[in-house]
Amino acid sequence: MQLAISDDGWLNNARRCPSPNFNVRPQTPISLIVVHNISLPPKQFGGEYIEQLFCNQLNPNQHPYFAQIAHLQVSAHLLIRRTGEVIQFVSFLNRAWHAGASHYQGRENCNDFSIGIELEGADDIPFEKIQYQQLADIVNCLQQHYPQIEQHITGHSDIAPQRKTDPGPAFDWLRLWQLLGKRHEINDGVIGFSQS
Repeated sequence: MQLAISDDGWLNNARRCPSPNFNVRPQTPISLIVVHNISLPPKQFGGEYIEQLFCNQLNPNQHPYFAQIAHLQVSAHLLIRRTGEVIQFVSFLNRAWHAGASHYQGRENCNDFSIGIELEGADDIPFEKIQYQQLADIVNCLQQHYPQIEQHITGHSDIAPQRKTDPGPAFDWLRLWQLLGKRHEINDGVIGFSQS
């Protein structure tokens, strides 16, 4: 299926699971993609706990770790599961709550101008081949739809280095660049890509 984004900001191949954790973007162009990882419980995959967290339905009694996070109001635009399934929680036109306190190339509050993509995974566990392929296809689609993104794709750890470590050392940036047909560059400590 050819990927496309609807006029109201939804990806055509994604399962919709609307989250209440968003607000309207300020009048600023979408110009950044932020890659994250998530697993609930940590380093365990499958189940519906991520969806429950992003929809404020996580039961704090189901796992000791959940008691620490069930109160959080967070979301991302997309989740790519280890099976390759894509779930969308927030329209790209709206501001998902994925980045927190953050900065990118001198700009604060990355939620205002970014799209957050979660990969089901953990910092030190290799991601699946299908996840890289889905991510590359989605990035290409987003770049076409929101041209100001250009080469601006980065990790959560790059925009919030004092707080976050994801997507982690197991995430293979070079593999993503190769799938995108780009060559990688490192500018000011932040990995980016450009046309080869």
